[in-house]
Amino acid sequence: MSTWYPNERDPSWTCPAPTRDALTFHRSLDGYAPTPVVDLPALAGELGVGRLLVKDESARLGLPAFKALGASWAVHQVVEHRAGAPGTLVTATDGNHGRAVARFARMRGQDARIFVPRGVGAPAIAAIEGEGAPVTRVDGTYDDAVAAAAQAARENDWDLVQDTAWDGYHQVPAWIVDGYGTLLVELDAQAEALGAAPIDLVIVPTGVGSLLQAVIAHCRTHPGGPAVVAVEPDVAACIGPSLAAGHPVTVETGITSMAGLNCGTLSPMAWPYIQQGLDAAVTVSDQQAADAAERLAHDGVGAGPCGAASLAALRVVVDGAAGRARCAHLGLGPDSTVALLVTEAAPSA
Repeated sequence: MSTWYPNERDPSWTCPAPTRDALTFHRSLDGYAPTPVVDLPALAGELGVGRLLVKDESARLGLPAFKALGASWAVHQVVEHRAGAPGTLVTATDGNHGRAVARFARMRGQDARIFVPRGVGAPAIAAIEGEGAPVTRVDGTYDDAVAAAAQAARENDWDLVQDTAWDGYHQVPAWIVDGYGTLLVELDAQAEALGAAPIDLVIVPTGVGSLLQAVIAHCRTHPGGPAVVAVEPDVAACIGPSLAAGHPVTVETGITSMAGLNCGTLSPMAWPYIQQGLDAAVTVSDQQAADAAERLAHDGVGAGPCGAASLAALRVVVDGAAGRARCAHLGLGPDSTVALLVTEAAPSA
């Protein structure tokens, strides 16, 4: 069962323009290239919108997810602040973030230690270990794994490279958010090149909220930017309850194929952006994500469950009688351009 949580943001709210230092850094890396934007006119027609663009992050800097952008920039900054001295980087992950931290740590001559919660599959763990990083399994939730990684960093004088913030821990998560801005700059340029600008709606698969924060910051730098919708698994949805409560709340999470979104606590750093700049949140089921992945595969986009969740959310937005009110809330119509962030590749066979 999907749930729709509209949010009444202040249309006059703007936030400081994001730094583009990470974009310059990414462009300097071997193998950097903008990830593709795929135009899906047939699917746009089915869903009743003018243009449907898919930002396909299934191959980013040699890794199968957008996480490479935030991890590469944060690892670079951490190592530079240590003047390049060797050390150990540690993080908790549901898969892709940890693999990216391990990859870029190794490239900078650093060790890495990765903590994973229960429910992370053997292929994801093997991929992290394949980057040369030992994996510690935590018999608990993602939040438990984050706590374990933070404790290990304190006890061993390791550098924590975590993509969520808390009191006293903000700088590294801020670097990660800045890193994600690269894909949004690319998207704007690619939409313009396709004649599909301006974009009217961006749909963002959301875990702790760092990517969502980056999207909102990008879209709200000036008034009149696109609407933004967050999508979460129905068994790990903390944004809607947080919006309803007026403050961040933690929810108990279940098991989902959308492992990278299986987070019960928002990053506090993301919350002000969500409260003031988000237009709505949507929950989707594993089956809805699987159906969306199948449809994207039919159109040549190999999306994992997390990435396909963006298409599943758009179906919820436009579906049935309720869809008319939802589209009206978002300013969505038959001439609108919608951008879906497909954040990860389909699992390897």
